[in-house]
Amino acid sequence: MDKEQTPLYFQFFTEVGILNQLSRVGFEAHLPMGITLAHFSVLNHLARLGDGQTPLQIAKAFQLPKTTMTHTLSVLEKRDLIVMRPNPDDGRSKVVILTDLGREFRDEAIVLSTPYFANFAERFPPEKLEKVLPLLAEMRGFLDKERDG
Repeated sequence: MDKEQTPLYFQFFTEVGILNQLSRVGFEAHLPMGITLAHFSVLNHLARLGDGQTPLQIAKAFQLPKTTMTHTLSVLEKRDLIVMRPNPDDGRSKVVILTDLGREFRDEAIVLSTPYFANFAERFPPEKLEKVLPLLAEMRGFLDKERDG
């Protein structure tokens, strides 16, 4: 990469970071009381990628210390949104399972955020999102692989 291009890439990641912060705050404002975006993100992760991951695997996916993830999982477990079961592959660890209540909660949280999305949709119709989503998904995939490699 040419050094003259560095400001362009820096500006891109700055915009992505600001978008992340603004969208996190906006979405979290529509979550039911007591549930943070960190909690919701774990539920969403399990809904997207499936059950049976260990707390350590989930912590790595979020790039968080295991102790932080353990706390988040304990809050979700106390609310019956997940259950922890013995790992069938390794009796020393546990796996995380999304409960029916957890799946319903996640889906309802998305519905509750409709006003936030609707306001955004007035300015950015589906056609615009459909154009950028493949590129954003490709970038995420690349950064995921870079992180893991």
